[in-house]
Amino acid sequence: MTNSFKIPQLLLRMSLGIGFLSTVSDRLGILGPMGPQSPNIEWGNWDKFIDYTGLLMPFLERPAVNVMGALATITETIIGLLLITGFKTRIAAISSCILTSIFALAMTIFLGIKAPLNFAVFTTCFGSLILAKMPSYKWSTDEFLTRTAA
Repeated sequence: MTNSFKIPQLLLRMSLGIGFLSTVSDRLGILGPMGPQSPNIEWGNWDKFIDYTGLLMPFLERPAVNVMGALATITETIIGLLLITGFKTRIAAISSCILTSIFALAMTIFLGIKAPLNFAVFTTCFGSLILAKMPSYKWSTDEFLTRTAA
């Protein structure tokens, strides 16, 4: 029996990508408002997300926190889309690992170790690292482009 990563890498790629887009959707209010009617909504709107971002960067003024929140959101959106489509997968996975490492560090320093554990930041970080080390990405845009170039 051969050791194949075809299905696991696809599932890991999809779950990481969907996870990023889900958090972006939450902070943009696409998934609904935060409250008792929506128990799984963390922020529900941009202002609550920026308030949370400020907790992770208490050394920055609000305008700088807005910029950092926007940069994180744009980066997470791009990483999520790249992972789901399988385009530049290795770069997206490495970027995901770096970004979530930064999140984990900030969350641990300013909120305590429980915060990154609650958000599965370490799991996302290390899952991204594993994905980056995969030898190939079956059923991806990368694979398609490699086959058509040959």
